[in-house]
This record gives sequence, structure tokens and C-alpha cells, in this order.
Amino acid sequence: MVFRHRDGDYAITAIYSVADDAWFLELDVVAGQRNLVTATIPDEDPAREPTVRFNPGAERTDVPYEVMRWFMHQVDEEIRGSRAWMRWRPELVEIVRRLRQEHMGVIDEDDFPEVLADVRATVPEEDLPVVLEAAFGRSPDGTTVTHPQTPGL
Repeated sequence: MVFRHRDGDYAITAIYSVADDAWFLELDVVAGQRNLVTATIPDEDPAREPTVRFNPGAERTDVPYEVMRWFMHQVDEEIRGSRAWMRWRPELVEIVRRLRQEHMGVIDEDDFPEVLADVRATVPEEDLPVVLEAAFGRSPDGTTVTHPQTPGL
């Protein structure tokens, strides 16, 4: 997925790497397709922190402050969206981590009722919506979540 800055000179490319269990957001100069900065946002392991790496092989490039703020805002949004659950109570973090590993973040319609019953047996009812959203992007009724919740956990 590519997002272009409004000035047209810069773009962010967002890529998910299954092998790394992480999102990569790359800030590029559109002309010449040069990568300037890469942010890595792990979304499976709470022990791995997000990082930002500047391309050491790139020639010196002055990046406008507004463009860097735009890039870091996108990085911050990705961190918030894919890692918010990692700040919850430890027992909920472990449940979400286990569910994501076991089901790779995707669950078949036919398997959802059984998994939901298992999750209900271990998660308090008030935490159920945010746990299912973090693990599968679904609500307890099985529908896809389009507006993420911000838990008070």
C-alpha cells in the first residue's frame, strides 16, 4: 500500500512481512524511488520494540520537517493500531498473543463459534470485544470491526 504526501515528492510504502511478524513503513523520494527511512513495527511479540532506521547507503537528502512529521504520524498510527493491545493487563496480552499465533490473526467463519466459546471461558465478558478485535479484527457477533475500540484496560 502506498500513501503519497500532498506535495507529491514523497511517499510511504506500507508492507507486512509475515516472516518478521512486523509492518514496515518506508519513506521514499518518489523521483528516483529512493528509500530514506524505514520504520519497523513488530505486531506479534510485545518484547520487540518498534524501530526507525535511516538508509545508510542513500546520499544525503534534506527532508522537509512537515514530511518527517507526516511520516512519524503514520508510524505512530501503525504502532497504536497494531500494538495497543500490548499495553493491556499481562493476562490479556498473553491471551491475544496466543490467539494470534495459533490462528495467524485469521479465523474461518465455521471455526469462530468454537474459538469464541473458548475465549469466553478465559476472558471476562467486558474484555471480550477488545480481545476479539485485537486477535481477529472481529466483534463477539463475528462481524468485522470497522471502528476500533480504545480499551480502558
